[in-house]
This record gives sequence, structure tokens and C-alpha cells, in this order.
Amino acid sequence: MRDVWFLSREERPCVNYKCGLLNTIQDVLRQRPGWTEVKEEGEWDFNWCDVAWLRENFDNTYMEEHVRICHFRNHYELTRKNFMVKNLKRYRKHLEREAGRSEAARCDFFPQTFELPGEYHLFVEEFKRSAGSTWIMKPVARSQGKGIFLFRKLKDITDWKKVRHVCLQDGTRSEEQKNDVHVESYVAQRYIENPYLISGRKFDLRVYVMVTSYIPLKAWLYRDGFARFSNTRFSLSSIDDQYVHLTNVAVQKTAPDYDPEKGCKWQIQQLRRYLTAKHSRETVETLFKEIDNIFIRSLLSVQKVIINDKHCFELYGYDILLDDCLKPWLIEVNASPSLTASSQEDYEMKCRVLEDTLHVVDMEARLTGREKRVGGYDLMWNDGPVFREDAGPETLSSSCFTANTHLGCVNDRKRQLRQMFKPLPGHKRI
Repeated sequence: MRDVWFLSREERPCVNYKCGLLNTIQDVLRQRPGWTEVKEEGEWDFNWCDVAWLRENFDNTYMEEHVRICHFRNHYELTRKNFMVKNLKRYRKHLEREAGRSEAARCDFFPQTFELPGEYHLFVEEFKRSAGSTWIMKPVARSQGKGIFLFRKLKDITDWKKVRHVCLQDGTRSEEQKNDVHVESYVAQRYIENPYLISGRKFDLRVYVMVTSYIPLKAWLYRDGFARFSNTRFSLSSIDDQYVHLTNVAVQKTAPDYDPEKGCKWQIQQLRRYLTAKHSRETVETLFKEIDNIFIRSLLSVQKVIINDKHCFELYGYDILLDDCLKPWLIEVNASPSLTASSQEDYEMKCRVLEDTLHVVDMEARLTGREKRVGGYDLMWNDGPVFREDAGPETLSSSCFTANTHLGCVNDRKRQLRQMFKPLPGHKRI
């Protein structure tokens, strides 16, 4: 284990954990001092489960006061593409009603989106008004780029809709097949045709946000993250080429010329340095404040619909795209961000995220509850904005409030953790 703690072996609490995933999180849990894995029917204090397990078991599971689990019951209000947009649209309307159009405009960070088939006719009207534009179709509940395609002709959507209709009406299909088709809703989203390019290639950002409570809202932002690059130079003349338009690692690693040693990722610190050198520090500071705004507004948009539970926390993987004007766009939020590493550097970064996630969850009860930083996590919202120590008395209604966030900055987590978990008098560091 990389980190060291102040409790002696005799005093260290034992945490029984259950883990349904076989990747980096399993390694982190096994290395954590005092934590023991339990088998299928064993009683657990901590459960890192997948969303399928949650859906099948959460409502039938009794949890004692100290128990923690890694998802909120209806996490999908933010992490399903159609629900995310629905909640953001509702929140934007609420802001316009209560605070005016300028405040509502702070939520204009997601592309124009329609849910299909429900909003098909609304989509067609908008499609005809913007002839020649490129759109992207995405299944609402799939990941890793599966089922996504770009289109410019209404015929492509019409054919897709007819196939769906035939499948739903086909009485020869089994009930399971009908259900599979029925839940496969899509969103049609206006494609960002002018992405910011580096060496001619498109990229997006994967950023980690942790929520430990929705009522009151308490959210943490991790300093590390990464940019995922496409393997092929960007061009709108080849909208059928997934290697050009989809940055998902699951897609890019199947490219014929993909180099597993080189990979297709930059650490977010490297990206921030690049942007600062090319533009200016002030420009990049503004950009990252606008990214902070995306995190806060999106969480507030679901605060009243998420079923809050003191046993639950969530590690979200936010996907952010930059356009060539350095405007950030929210593409989607993942409830189960990939924890499988694509390189040694990626593995070490994900280990840091997961170790510090466990520090924030604090099964060992070492925190006071007043911390503004734990390892690589900075507390950015605690029933209201959390400001940096040097920030003035700004408010959320400011055009860009200065949150206590340091995305892409130095992550000196080991020093901070050593300072925070100093040995108590008479105790030796293990």
C-alpha cells in the first residue's frame, strides 16, 4: 500500500468489503490495511458493486449505520443520457423563471438534444431548420461507444425508426427480445463540428467528481484526469469513421495503427500546460472555471430527484469536450467510469483516484468532517460553494465563481495525506 497511517495494527479497524469488479479497484481494496474481502454470502461493511447488482439487490438489502455502497439508488437520473438532458432542461427553465435569462444561460453547456422515438417529430422540425448540420445518435444506456453513429440525412433516422417499429410490433420475438428493444431508446444530439484539435486530432476530457451526499449536496473534484485522443486526424468528410469521431479507448484501441505503448491519452496536467502555453494563463483559468460550472450545475439539476441515502456515494466520470473557441461542452456523465488501465501511467492514476475515494468515504473514521481537501480531492461544494482560501466573497450567480478546485494542478497528495494523518502521540507510523 502506498499510503501509511497512524493506527497500530491492534487498533486498526477491520472493514469487510465486497467487490463485484475485477480491475484496478480490486487491487486497491486488497492492498488497503485492515480491509478483508468477503465471499458471496458474507456480511460486508463496504460494497463496490456494479449498477446491475444495485438494481437487483439494493431494495432488499438491510444496511447498518456504518455501511457504505458506491451508487445512489437512482443514479441514472444523471448518468443516462436522456435523463441527464431532461433534468438539465428542467433546471434551466427553473433558473430562467427564478433568476432570469442570464443566469439560465450558465446552463448552456450541453448540445441540443432530442430523445427518440418520443421527441421524433420535434427533432425532425429542428433537423429541417438546420439543413446540412451533422447529428450524432447515441443509445441512452450504453457505453464505450457502442451503438453510436453520425448522420446528415433524415433517411438514416427514418430507416432506424422503421426498424425499431417493426421489431416492437413483431409478435414472433421472445418477451426478452421485445424488452431489450423497448429499453433501447436513443438521443439525437447536435454534433460539435468544431472541436478543439491538437495535432489535428479530436479529444475529450475524463474528469472525476465524487458526491457523498445530495441533501445537503457535498461534492469533491479530483485533481487528476486525462484527455482521450482519437487515433485519426479530424475531418467532417468521413462521418462514418469511428476512429475520427469517437475518443473512447474501447474504440480507439481497435484501430489498425493503434500503439498500445504510446496509447491515446494525456494526463490533464499536461493538457493544462499545453493550453496555457498556447493561449494564456488567464484564458485557461476562465476555461477551467467554466468546467467547474458544469459540474456544479449538473449536480444541482438532479439534487431534488436523486434519492439521498447516507449509505451511498458516487464516483462520476464526466466527459467534457472543448470546441475551437475553448467553450466546454458536457457530453455525458458515467456512473461506472472505466477502471481498467490502458497503460502503467493510467493504472497509477486510477489507483490514486480510488485510494483517495476510499479516504473520503472514511470507513476508518479518521476525518473530522471539516476537511476541504483529502489527498487529490478538493471539496468544491458543501451545501453551497466552497471557495479557495484566497478567493473573495463571490456567489454562484457570479459569471465564474472561484471554487475550491484545482483540476489539472499539482497533485501533491502524499504530502497532504501525511500531514492530515499525522501519528497521534504515542503511536508509531505503520
